Amino acid sequence: MNELSLIELFAQATLIVKIVVIILIIASIITWLIIVERYLHFQEAEEFNNEFEILFWNTKDLQKLFKSISSKDASELIGLERVFYYSYKENIKLKDLKIDSQTKSENISRSIRIAISKEEGVHTKHLQYLANVGSVSPYIGLFGTVIGIVNAFQGLSDATQATINAVAPGISEALIATALGLFAAIPAVLAFNKFTVSTEAQIKSLSVFGEELVSIFSYSK
Repeated sequence: MNELSLIELFAQATLIVKIVVIILIIASIITWLIIVERYLHFQEAEEFNNEFEILFWNTKDLQKLFKSISSKDASELIGLERVFYYSYKENIKLKDLKIDSQTKSENISRSIRIAISKEEGVHTKHLQYLANVGSVSPYIGLFGTVIGIVNAFQGLSDATQATINAVAPGISEALIATALGLFAAIPAVLAFNKFTVSTEAQIKSLSVFGEELVSIFSYSK
């Protein structure tokens, strides 16, 4: 009965409120798709980084590890693997140059920052959408609410008697628009905050690993 009532309310709503409802439903569906995709992304990234870190510290021949990574396309590299690839590649380039360890350290650090910047772009993918939905959805819902209230007063002015039946359709429109606005916004805000924290944790992990690589390569011969 409740489902049928909601469908009937939507069918009886004005065109503007229908558009508002459709926009919020679509925004909410996309939000949940992004939430699932980002959750799986960060879970996989963390697992991969843990596995690669173990592999790195247990590998005695870094050149062999670099060659195995080099067989991949640059766009396929992720996480610690990407940081190692860029830093080791720079290390090879600087090996035959007669430069001091300080200059070498700066060049390797620069290559690591480039790798981390690329990685940050991967982690922040779709987060701007979540931020927009979280901030804009309540206002879209509020717009529908205002239209619903206006319709309620319109129904009251057209009625011969002030009854609940005169204002019910407009009030219902207003409440549905408000609820959908919050339904779209709250998960988006929570997800944005969580994935932002996850991104910062990933970047911090990459930075620490990068510093260790700088120490290793700067003084290597």
